Amino acid sequence: MTEHPGRAGFLQSYHICAAVEPWQAAGAAALRNRVFVQEQGLFTTHDRDAIDDVAMPLVAVAEGAAGEPVVAGTVRIHQAAPGIWWGSRLAVAPEWRRVGKLGSELIRLAVGIAHARGAVEFHAHVQRQNVVLFRRLHWSVTAEVDLHGRPHAHMLADLAHYPAVDDPARGWRITAPGAA
Repeated sequence: MTEHPGRAGFLQSYHICAAVEPWQAAGAAALRNRVFVQEQGLFTTHDRDAIDDVAMPLVAVAEGAAGEPVVAGTVRIHQAAPGIWWGSRLAVAPEWRRVGKLGSELIRLAVGIAHARGAVEFHAHVQRQNVVLFRRLHWSVTAEVDLHGRPHAHMLADLAHYPAVDDPARGWRITAPGAA
């Protein structure tokens, strides 16, 4: 059984997968709004754009305080051209950020899915404060860009470090020490 991150001393299990259930997609959209509109102020009313019409949302599902499943993290991926994939809108809920693996595992799933589908390149625009994380995960900076009034790095994943993920809906479970 998993526990809420506020409860000390418990192991927590998270399901990292494609958002195939309507509640997962809705949870991903709500989390993106919370992080990019309310918390960071990158957008005024919503963060949706045309990419959402073609993107695959991915989620990290945890157990909430009342035992219900909640979307604790999300990212979306899409193929922009044959073999050229992008990840964007990586977000982890503030109360789950102390679980260091959630963002990394979402990135691993994102690139692994693209790799399984013939990716030859996987790109992302990464906020400056997250560049260190991506470098640790075998990404390199190709350019500095300004997006939505904030500095970002255009980064490229080293696909050799990402095994193919053939079943995004199944994904996998990770267990992390409880945050306290």
